[in-house]
Amino acid sequence: MSNKPKGLSHFWKEVKRRKVLRSLAIYAGTAFIILEACSLIFPRWGLPDWSIDLVLWLLILGVFINLIIAWMYDFTSEGVQRTKPMVETQADEKASDSLRWKAATYISLVVILALIIFNVVPTKDLKAGDIQSLLILPFDNFTGDDQLDYVAAGMHSSLIGDMGQISGLRVISKTTANIYKRLDLDLPQMASELNADAVVEPMVMCYGDSICLQIRVITPFPEEKQIWMGEYKVDKKDILNLYNRVSKQIADEIKVSLTPYEEEVLAEIRAINIEAYDLYMKGKYYWDQLTPEALQMALEYFNKAIEIDPAWAPPYAGVAEFWVGVRQMGLAPSSITIPNIYKYLNKAMELDPHSAHIHLVNAAVAVWTGYDWKKGESEFLKSMELNPNNAENRAFYSHMLLYLKRHDEAYKQAKKALELDPLNPKIQGFVAITYLHIGRYEESMELANKALVMVPNHPLGLNALWAGSDHLGNFEEATAYCGKLFGLDEEMMVQVMDTFKKQGYIAALEEILSFVESIPDEEIPVSASIRIAWLHMKTGGVDEALTILEDELDRQAADLHYVFTGNELFKEIADHPRFLAIQEKMGLPPM
Repeated sequence: MSNKPKGLSHFWKEVKRRKVLRSLAIYAGTAFIILEACSLIFPRWGLPDWSIDLVLWLLILGVFINLIIAWMYDFTSEGVQRTKPMVETQADEKASDSLRWKAATYISLVVILALIIFNVVPTKDLKAGDIQSLLILPFDNFTGDDQLDYVAAGMHSSLIGDMGQISGLRVISKTTANIYKRLDLDLPQMASELNADAVVEPMVMCYGDSICLQIRVITPFPEEKQIWMGEYKVDKKDILNLYNRVSKQIADEIKVSLTPYEEEVLAEIRAINIEAYDLYMKGKYYWDQLTPEALQMALEYFNKAIEIDPAWAPPYAGVAEFWVGVRQMGLAPSSITIPNIYKYLNKAMELDPHSAHIHLVNAAVAVWTGYDWKKGESEFLKSMELNPNNAENRAFYSHMLLYLKRHDEAYKQAKKALELDPLNPKIQGFVAITYLHIGRYEESMELANKALVMVPNHPLGLNALWAGSDHLGNFEEATAYCGKLFGLDEEMMVQVMDTFKKQGYIAALEEILSFVESIPDEEIPVSASIRIAWLHMKTGGVDEALTILEDELDRQAADLHYVFTGNELFKEIADHPRFLAIQEKMGLPPM
């Protein structure tokens, strides 16, 4: 026991002689500056939430590395030298630390302690970085007029769109927010399941010549707490400026830094014709329903909005989207749809070249109508720059990356889309197809089943289950899903499945093909052509399959791209000269 104090005294002398504490003081100050700089810069660069934590733990690891190096080496005017043992040191070499360095030693300890407390120990006060993800619930309609539900829906889309422009926030998309609003969950449950740091509860209190809103921001953890509430009453013509104002104020209240460009965009003054705005919101309301009848209603409202305000871009984009929908559903030939798509889309781009939504539509048209991969990617990236929180943008972009055989990037974008809108069956379907084509079959089929729970006969979901079952060798399930995709009735499916049990998979596919060929052309979905080509290929009709694919190229089919993703669905003809010629004409990289 008597030697212990002496041993500690000797160790302390060695720490001072080797200038360990001096090195630690310098390191602590530098680490603090680095961490503070990262907390300011990383959100602006759009780096993931965990990147700052990673820097913190690397700096903490650096403390131990610094101690080891300081103990073993001296930095002298002659360079780096290994520290001599005390017994080899002459008396005149044993210089003691000055009072200045002793002060620095104690300050370093305080700085390190403050660094750990500030970044690790939770505090009651909200600080920058505490809120990085936001759930904006649908607007409650307290106007007393149920016919204004379309207004509340439009306001919800607009506020999410404006908040989505803030790169330092992850904003949950509209469809998932709508679904969670209908569930019997409290705010902490919603936030926990969606990994949201805060929830926005908006209400529309009046809607006439003036618009009245109340906005509440609530943090759900560790307990539900309102951190801000704003009330607004503005003239109806200023509604777009109101969204900007609300977005800016929410960002300020939750201490999210805005880039200079975001500051500029949210400060922009936008004039609007209120009658045209109402008509446009009605058009969007019907467009979201995606039925032939609803599409026609949407077109009528978009055209009326254009008549009233011909200098406003969104209705032109709405008409372009109408023609995209008509083409996708096969309701009109390409000779009619394609010219109209470009006519209205080009006008929208001319009127508002800074709209994230218009750039997204332009990207989709470039890829699925024009086969213009360079323009498509440029437009997707521009839209993503303007609004990094648009789940559709990332889901669509992931599909374009599939065609270009950039599967790792496709997976990254699809995963991000799902994070932004996890309950949207449309996003689930798109991501399921991405996962399918990069070989993640089980994940693809799991998502497809989720989409089918919400939307029975979801076409992307059924496609993923059919192709996934085929790839995994579950041929009975593949047969059933294939028949369902073609809309075969119950009697036909009984025959098909009986053939499968007696004669096997290929015979069952031959039976499906015979039934499909007996269906009038106008009753077969446009999107069925690729599957018909696949049926011909699987049943030995290679020439018929290739002829169908060539015809699809001639009519600029929107789903021909999926044949050339590198997936093995068409592997039997992947080396055929006619197949390779189609791929080359589309400007796609080899399989």
